[in-house]
Amino acid sequence: MSAKALLVPALLIILGSGLGACNKEKATKAEITVLDTAGAAVAGAYVKLYANPSNPLQADFSRLTMEGTTSSDGKVIFDYSDFYKRGQAGFAVLDILAKKDSLSGDGIIRIEEEQTNEETVVIAVGN
Repeated sequence: MSAKALLVPALLIILGSGLGACNKEKATKAEITVLDTAGAAVAGAYVKLYANPSNPLQADFSRLTMEGTTSSDGKVIFDYSDFYKRGQAGFAVLDILAKKDSLSGDGIIRIEEEQTNEETVVIAVGN
């Protein structure tokens, strides 16, 4: 067998394995920033993301619930990569609850697949 006959299949295998790597799934994340009414970052704030569907009997969305605490820059990141399936149209719209001591706030974030989705929540007294 000639060297050329062995080279062609080897190149096809190498190219084929490289093409699969190009379609690697990107991370699906939600980054929440919590600020006070003065616009300062709030460290140590509790943040919860959860689904609040209008018809809860359709499916169990509790698996999407995530909780965390903001870092010194007022941010917390939730990773939803394991929940996204390639080819899925859209991902989720989640409610946000943020609170620290007597301050609280809420919001909504739309999670788009394969990107970092950002939302800011302002917390205040009696909010």
